[in-house]
This record gives sequence, structure tokens and C-alpha cells, in this order.
Amino acid sequence: MENELFEQRTDLSRLNQAVEKIKATISQIIVGQQETIDLLIAGILADGHLLIEGVPGVAKTLTAKLIAKAIDAQYTRIQFTPDLMPSDVIGTSVFNPKTTDFEFKHGPVFGNIVLIDEINRAPAKTQSALFEVMEERQITVDGQLYKMAEPFVILATQNPVEQEGTYRLPEAQLDRFLFKVEVKYPTLEDEIAILTRQHQHKTADQLADIQPVLSAQDIIAVRQQVRELFVEPKLLEFAARIVFETRQNKSLYLGGSPRASLAIISSAKALAAMKGRDFVTPEDIIWVAPAVLRHRIMLSPDKEMEGATADEIVAQIIQKIEIPR
Repeated sequence: MENELFEQRTDLSRLNQAVEKIKATISQIIVGQQETIDLLIAGILADGHLLIEGVPGVAKTLTAKLIAKAIDAQYTRIQFTPDLMPSDVIGTSVFNPKTTDFEFKHGPVFGNIVLIDEINRAPAKTQSALFEVMEERQITVDGQLYKMAEPFVILATQNPVEQEGTYRLPEAQLDRFLFKVEVKYPTLEDEIAILTRQHQHKTADQLADIQPVLSAQDIIAVRQQVRELFVEPKLLEFAARIVFETRQNKSLYLGGSPRASLAIISSAKALAAMKGRDFVTPEDIIWVAPAVLRHRIMLSPDKEMEGATADEIVAQIIQKIEIPR
């Protein structure tokens, strides 16, 4: 009875139609990868930045470009390299001889959806340029403050295997990403479907036919709906307990911060909205927890030697906590 009341309270039809349109747009090119796509959409609805990790050739960049293409907003791309400077990202002041004054020339980070390809290829000096803009949605240059236009989402990709010429991202920067989305290899059936579709597709540019299905204002509106979703106090406690236990776990050298707790709740709301509910369930929290925590926690050296993964430790922590009903 209580659930029926919640379902009638907020009309999520517009949001659900938007999600289905984005999924349909992506599925025109991407085969499978449903969990990856759901996480990316949930991350955008939850107003978070997304780190996409996978080996070369699993369509990380293509998926990010499709997400950007489905939204009618300013899209920019930055290819991170070892010689990239902070000014190449945020912009720089340029002297204007006509006005005899310096004018700020905006860098590529000034966009609504910013794709950073191979983010771990730039050194710490360049990574530090992202700290302020990722957390505060603003940039300070020469004492002048520049606000980012809404929506503002950073989609960053990285390769976990090839380490030559790469730099480990600082923990403070990793903590600013809502999710770490791990893109897996496709199944045999999906790979056959990829080959079949590619063979039948006659045009070289697959993105040329993709049309935007949402405007920037649509994203802002549905995000507001997501923020207003109902979360029971016992579920807030459940999310907080999961993160708290990461700080007490002997298998972990570093646990999650309060930012992780906030991320779990905001992304669980987004997932609930995607499923047509305006209330969060324990299953929503359990589903988003690994993506929220896997880049925020660090395994102890002995667990790393054993080959344990962050996801396994998170699953063990959740199993020991009583799930609220």
C-alpha cells in the first residue's frame, strides 16, 4: 500500500521515456554492455563524473561519444598525453593588442559533456587542473572565477593494462568520480553480433545518423526529479554502514569517505528513477555500491598478493550487514 502511494506521488514518465530513448540510441551501435550503459545513464542522472576503465577495443570511447551524441549539449574532447599542460585543459590568458589587455581564452574543459580520453596519460600537474572544476564546477584563473554551465559531466577513459607512459591518478581525484565503470569483454554471442552488424553496415561513420534525444534543459529537469526521490532513514543508515565498514575492514588499507556515502544515495536514487520508482530499495544500494567504492578503497598488500578484488571485498562487507526490509 505504501509503495503504491509512492508510485502515484511523482510522475516519472518523462524521465523513463528519456532513459529508453538514450538506450535505444546507444543500442543502434553498441551490442550488449547493458550494465555499463545503465551505470553511465545513472551517473549522468545523479550529476556525477564517470571513470570508464577497460582494455583497448571494448568501445569505451565510442560509448562515451554516443552518450554525448544523444544529448543536445556542448560536447568537447581532450586527448590526454604526457606533455599536456594545465592551460591546454582549462584555458589561458591571451594578450589582445586592440584592447591592450589580457583576455581569458576558454579551454576544452568548458563544455557540458567533456570526454577525457586516456586520462591516466597526463602527469600530476595536469591532473591537478581538474580538481577544482570536478568538485566545485568552477575554474579560478588569475584570480578570476569562471562558472561551468549546467549540465557539466566529465567522462574519462583509461586502460588498466598498459602502464608504460601512464600516471596513477591521485586518490583525491579518484574520489571525485561518482562511478568507476569497468567495461568487460563481450560474450561470444555479442561479438558475433558485433561482426555481423559491422559487416552489414555500409557507411564508414556510424555516428553520423545519431540524433540527439534530450536537451541540456531536459537533463537538468530530470536530475531535479531524481533529487526529490524518497529514501527511508533505515536505507540511509544501510548506505552509511556499508561505507563505515570499509574503514574497519582488515582487508582494506583505505576505506571510503563520506563522499562515497553521498554517492551511493544519489546514484541509488537515479537507479530507482530509471526503474520507474520514486523510492529507493536496498537492492538499488547494493547494485550501485561496487561502482561507487571500487576506485575509492585500497586493498591491503597481502590481499593484493592473494589476487582479491575491491568488488569481492565490497560484496563480503554487504553480506555481513543486515539488509533492511
